[in-house]
Amino acid sequence: MTPLRIDYISDIACPWCAVGLASLQQALANLNDEVRAEWVMHPFELNPQMGPEGQNIVEYLGNKYGRTPAQIAETQAVIRERGASVGFAFGERKFVYNTFDAHRLLQWAGEEDKQQGEQPGKQLALEKALMQAYHGNGNDVSDHDVLVEAARSVGLDAQEARRILQSDDYADAVRADEQETQAMGIHSVPAIIFNRRYLVSGGQPVEAFEQALRQILAEEKA
Repeated sequence: MTPLRIDYISDIACPWCAVGLASLQQALANLNDEVRAEWVMHPFELNPQMGPEGQNIVEYLGNKYGRTPAQIAETQAVIRERGASVGFAFGERKFVYNTFDAHRLLQWAGEEDKQQGEQPGKQLALEKALMQAYHGNGNDVSDHDVLVEAARSVGLDAQEARRILQSDDYADAVRADEQETQAMGIHSVPAIIFNRRYLVSGGQPVEAFEQALRQILAEEKA
C-alpha cells in the first residue's frame, strides 16, 4: 500500500465538510487498499464570533449570505441529497452553534493518536461523531455534555474530555492551526491537502476524489 497523508481542514458546522469527508472515505475504499491513509484533522471556524446561545440557522444564513428562506431550503435539500448519496443522513437542524470547544477536543484526540500511533485514529472518529451529532441529530456541539458523549462514543476518556473542556487546554493550538491555514490562503472549507502538496477544495463527488487520488498516486510513483 502507498502511504498518503491527508490533512482535512474543516468546521463541524460545515455541511459540505460532512459530505466531503464521507465522499473521500468512499473514494479511498474504492481504491481497494492501494492507499494507507494517515489522517490529520485541522480546525476552521465559519462562525467564530457565535455566542453560547447559538443562532437560528435561517436568520444566520440570511444575515451572512443574503439568502432568502426559500433559497436556504433549496440549498439544504441539495445537501441532504448529496449526503444521502454517500451515506450521511442529514437531520433537521434549526440552530448554528459555536464550534471552538469541539475543535479543542479534536486537537486533543490528534495528540492521543500521535502517542498511540493509530491510523485511522480517534481524531477522525471524533470528527465524524461530532458531525453526526450536529448535522444528523441537531445537537448543540458547544454543549459540554454533547462533546463529552461524542468523545466517549469513540473510545476517548470521558473524564479527561470534560477536564479539557473546563480548562483552556488546546485553545492556543487551535488558534495557531487556524492562523497557519489562513496564511496558506485557505478561506473556505473543506480543503484537503494530500501529501502536503496537492490541494482539493470542496465537498467533491466520490468520482472526483477517486480521480484526484489516482492522479496523485501516479505522480507520486513517478
